[in-house]
Amino acid sequence: MNKINYGLDAPKVIRNLIIIGLIIVLLTILYPIIKIGEVEIITSGFIWMGISFLIVGILMILYSKYGKFKHRDRILNLIEWNGSEKVLDVGTGLGLLMIGAAKKLRSGKSYGIDIFNTYDLSDNSIEQTKTNAKLESVSQKVEILKENILKTSFQDDYFDVVVSNLCLHNLYNSEDRIKACKEIHRITKVKGQVIISDFKNIKEYKQTFINLGMKVQKEGTYFFDTFPPLTIIKATKT
Repeated sequence: MNKINYGLDAPKVIRNLIIIGLIIVLLTILYPIIKIGEVEIITSGFIWMGISFLIVGILMILYSKYGKFKHRDRILNLIEWNGSEKVLDVGTGLGLLMIGAAKKLRSGKSYGIDIFNTYDLSDNSIEQTKTNAKLESVSQKVEILKENILKTSFQDDYFDVVVSNLCLHNLYNSEDRIKACKEIHRITKVKGQVIISDFKNIKEYKQTFINLGMKVQKEGTYFFDTFPPLTIIKATKT
């Protein structure tokens, strides 16, 4: 039976953290002293390293299961909704922000774009995103597209609201991140709002939007219910 599934963020990273952490902890317990020739290595000092890997992995799981829903609401509550907006979720994944925005709409429409990479999110597919939208009763108010934010098919000044969470850092060079910000600016209406949430490159996003003439404010960083700790940039096109 189909069910709502918003996935596990960075599943391979979590897997590696848990495995490495367990190996280190077990090694220090089972082999407190390792002798190599005449050299004795006391492994007990490494136990905190193993524990730290496990803690980070567990915190990432908790964010995926609980924290990201609170953070979604935090992002969407930064908008004064009238229900007629055209909304774009950049890097929608399984549709958490896109669907959340759709629930705020009456005559508006919520779009989600992604390249649907399973490295970034478990079970990440356009089919599962459509299933989530159907089960959340917003299918008629959403459109899901396989597109890259570096160059989209949308016309200039198209969206009232553009949102994105934990997406742009996956563009690994500064030139691409700046290009993505410029594309977001292009497709946002005058007086439209852009909300970007991420754990790094925040200053870069902020400065790019300022350079594009947008009015920018920073929200956060949020340390207690997001992991890694997330910061929000809210930019208004003037």
